[in-house]
Amino acid sequence: MYEGYLRALLEPLGVYDLETGTINSAELYALGTGLDAVGGRLDTVERESLTATAEDEGLARREALFARRSAAVTPEARRTAIAALLQIDGDSLTPADIDRTIWGCGIKAQAVEMGGGKLRVIFPEVAGIPEEFERIRDIILDILPCHLDVEFYFRYLTWEECHAAGFTWQMVEDAEHTWESFQVAIPPEE
Repeated sequence: MYEGYLRALLEPLGVYDLETGTINSAELYALGTGLDAVGGRLDTVERESLTATAEDEGLARREALFARRSAAVTPEARRTAIAALLQIDGDSLTPADIDRTIWGCGIKAQAVEMGGGKLRVIFPEVAGIPEEFERIRDIILDILPCHLDVEFYFRYLTWEECHAAGFTWQMVEDAEHTWESFQVAIPPEE
């Protein structure tokens, strides 16, 4: 790339012999190769220096600033989590702000204010205890203000839902449910 640019820049001067195999040509090739390497590295630095475009090192360096790494895996989700964590400040204590921060960290949870300094964290899209709950719990507790009493609420199948769905013991046995698998077999909402 840069070799061609340098050739195009010097050719109108007519001073240099730019034919292939000449010393000038070899020098332009060497300079162009060096500038290509520098240009590639500068492109990487530019990309990784912005949260919105970072893919690897830039994300890892930003995540190192926080006490815990988010639950996000993909670069897009990691960018969102970093942006959410960077928004936390002294005015980020409303349930909506807390929800936005938690969801931004890749955690499908919702904070519900219970009054009296209590906050309930629910997982609306998950039946039972979410995978990697200990890690998720630690992240959420780091995000939430320490003066709040936090309780985690997990969703399980209720007897009312069993009755409303028309479940019979025969259906449960035919589906080869264990007690653990049955209590999270919540029927889809219609």
